Amino acid sequence: MQKRKCLIRVLLLLFISSGFSCSSMKYAKNKSIDSDGYQLVWADEFNYFGLPDPKKWNYDTEGNSWSWGNNELQYHSGNRKQNTRVAFGKLHITARKEHFQGKEYTSSRLITREKGDWLYGKIEVRAKLPNGRGIWPAIWMLPSDWHYNDGPASGEIDIMEHVGYMPDTIYSTTHSLNEDRLTYSQHTESIVMNDIDEKFHVYKLEWDSNQIRMLVDDIHYFTFNNESGVADGWPFSQPFHLLLNVTVGGSWGALKGIDDSIFPQSMVIDYVRVYQKPE
Repeated sequence: MQKRKCLIRVLLLLFISSGFSCSSMKYAKNKSIDSDGYQLVWADEFNYFGLPDPKKWNYDTEGNSWSWGNNELQYHSGNRKQNTRVAFGKLHITARKEHFQGKEYTSSRLITREKGDWLYGKIEVRAKLPNGRGIWPAIWMLPSDWHYNDGPASGEIDIMEHVGYMPDTIYSTTHSLNEDRLTYSQHTESIVMNDIDEKFHVYKLEWDSNQIRMLVDDIHYFTFNNESGVADGWPFSQPFHLLLNVTVGGSWGALKGIDDSIFPQSMVIDYVRVYQKPE
């Protein structure tokens, strides 16, 4: 009996030291080509502790001096565990009410630029959202090289946006120019989900040369078609990178004010996965 216990103990140690886990098995399974012909090309399962993997993520802090153009109130920090940490298989992006670098709030914005840039594919982010008046979390994409100049001319893909004063609503949006090159174009759709701050949901982008689709838990609620065939109406034929952030206030997030009693608030992310079709 004692020998059997020793053998079991040795096998468990070997199992743990190998780094194998249910999550890694799940990750390996997703490397296979799915029924639609997509293959996993990039992922973070957050099976580690500490700061986000520097081989996959950068911190975007460049807009702190001008409030990111949206009248945002937070300071987006870098390499600061109070705002960004990975623990027990989850990434936490946390907004706090605190004095820091001249701001009254702190948070973080993670980006994959130059470490994860993709043209077309499927992107899945399984996340549980923060909530409360004044919070504005987002999962979104920007062009990596801005081929068609700055701003909406080069496009923006908002996979998920949520404002805390509308606690049960998710928005998806694409931004571009209209064909006259002079006016701003925005296509937005929304879906009602009554437990987004209590449960994890999979926020998904499906993107090819003809269409952009957004889904939550495989519920398809957003479609934007490439009807113009030119860059002004469809600037989405260039590589984009992913952004994850939690904003405090801002031109949209603070429309109903800010409830300081809600802080800290975190967007908790279980995994990020990117699929593409092999050439």
